[in-house]
Formats: sequence, structure tokens, C-alpha cells
Amino acid sequence: MNYNYQIIIEYDGLNFVGWQYQKNGVSIQEIIERSLKKIFKKKIRVIGSGRTDKGVHAIAQSANFEINKKIENKNKFLNSINFFLSKYNVSIIDIKKKEKNFHARYNAKERTYLYKIVNRQSNLVIDLNRAWHIKKKLDVNLIKKGSIILVGTHDFSTFRSSSCSAKSPIKTINSIKVKKIDNTILLEFKSKSFLQNQVRSMVGCLKYLAEKKWTLKKFKYVLNTKKRINCAPPAPAPGLYLLKIKY
Repeated sequence: MNYNYQIIIEYDGLNFVGWQYQKNGVSIQEIIERSLKKIFKKKIRVIGSGRTDKGVHAIAQSANFEINKKIENKNKFLNSINFFLSKYNVSIIDIKKKEKNFHARYNAKERTYLYKIVNRQSNLVIDLNRAWHIKKKLDVNLIKKGSIILVGTHDFSTFRSSSCSAKSPIKTINSIKVKKIDNTILLEFKSKSFLQNQVRSMVGCLKYLAEKKWTLKKFKYVLNTKKRINCAPPAPAPGLYLLKIKY
């Protein structure tokens, strides 16, 4: 009999090529599967809720795996796997037994991403490789106005990476929340799914708007052209966090 388990994962994405296996470096998926093999003495496939790109972090990535052995002691399992993962800045923060048909990717109803900007002159120390450091003063009200334009169902081809494998560029953004705390600007994006590089590309364009390089009219025009060439440079990966997966 096989048992299906969901794991919740926190990681620092800086030294990884991303979530998914790639030939050019180490992925988060790879080191979790390697750690599971050490515990269960067999190869186990881990299915993630979605890919995070190179350098992107996760507060609560979700994944599942099947094993023909029941995990009787949750704390013992967490201690064992985190022993192997500790040197990689990856941590399994929870494990839950799920029904047989649970699939971390296909059952996800909503994904939440957080993007962090620190808007100040001085260099970053605590937030180094954890946020986008922008020295030029940003107008948060313009970020809010631009975000309103992005919410809803659109063809997001402008914000889509050329290597994106999604069948359609049409996506629905459920909400974008913009919050400013002192010098920190937090942008929270919710959608059932996103295109590759979509969030970082949208943040890059919102930055152009917030520093008044673009008008709201130009921002709207860039979205409506559906052409990647019109997109501002995408925001750097280390400011992006996979925050939550809702089922």
C-alpha cells in the first residue's frame, strides 16, 4: 500500500538553479529527493506545486511524494530530513498525510507570491540577497494604480519569458496588495497560476512607473501590446518569495 504525503518547504533559493531538476546545477527538488533516499533507502519522486526560478526563495512551497511505508512519527521524520538538508538552507517545516489523489501542482487553487523592495540610499545588510535595493525614490501610489490595471484576466504575453512552456498567455490575477513599511515596499500577488517570469516582469514595469520613467498610459500600453520586447527589465530573483499555496 502506498501513502501520499504533502510537505511544506522553506528555502533560500540563492545557490540553486531553481526548484526543478536542471543539468547546469543543483535544484531544490534534487536535494530533497536525495535526502528522502537516504531515509527510505529508495528513489522517491517529489512533485512541487510549481517551479521557482534560480535565486527565488520560498516561505511555504508545497510538494507531495508517495511511499509504501507509513510515517508513524512526524517529528522523527522532520528531524531526520532536516539533518540532511540543513547545510543547503532548505527546511521541511511540515508533513501531512493526504488522500491518494492529492497532487501538489494540479490541486492548487491559488498561489501567492511576495516581492520585497527596499527603497533607500544606504546599502543592504540584513536584506542583502533578500530584496531589491532601489535607491531612487519610488511613488507607492503609482505602484498601487499600476497594480489595479494588472488585476483581472489579461493576455500577459508582455510579461512572459521566452522559455515559458505555458499553453496560454491568458491568466487571471485575483489580487495585488501593496504595502509600505518604513523603507520597505511589499507587493503580494495572488493567482491560480503565473507565467514564467511574470511576477518579476510585472514588478520591473511597476518600478518604471513608480520612478516616473513611464506614465500610467504607457504602462497600460505596454500590457496591451502583448510584446515581450516592450517589457521593462525584470526585477531580480532574490526579492521574490513563494509565500503560500492554497488548496
